[in-house]
Parts: sequence; C-alpha cells; structure tokens
Amino acid sequence: TTNNNEPMNQSVNRVAKSWMNGHTEITEPMMNAVEVAIRAYDPCLSCATHALGQMPLEISLYDASNNLIDKKRT
Repeated sequence: TTNNNEPMNQSVNRVAKSWMNGHTEITEPMMNAVEVAIRAYDPCLSCATHALGQMPLEISLYDASNNLIDKKRT
C-alpha cells in the first residue's frame, strides 16, 4: 500500500477532476469511481471480493480558496 500511495492519489485526483468538471456536488457514481480507482492499486483496502460498495470512504470537495463545498461518506 505504501508503495502505491502516490499513484493511487494521482488516480483518485484524475477521477475527481473528470467527474467534477465544474459541478459542486459529490454524486454516488463519482464515489463509486473513486472506490474503483483505489481498489485497482490495493484490493485489500476495500475487500474487493467481499465488500463491494461497503468500503468506508469519505470525500471532501474544496474550492480554490480551500472552502468546503461538499462532503460525503459511505
């Protein structure tokens, strides 16, 4: 997991940018896409074969001034 941390963060960043694209609300499909990006690097983080959709995941969305816009937790 430690070795994959930076590439995993980059993938999550790319997913978030592609899904948000000017939107100000975190959607369930976007959260699922982030979970898939994480699982690609370390399946054990989300128990991929046993707990699909049950990974405790929290996503916070901030604007350019670092103000919290939205926050979701699964």
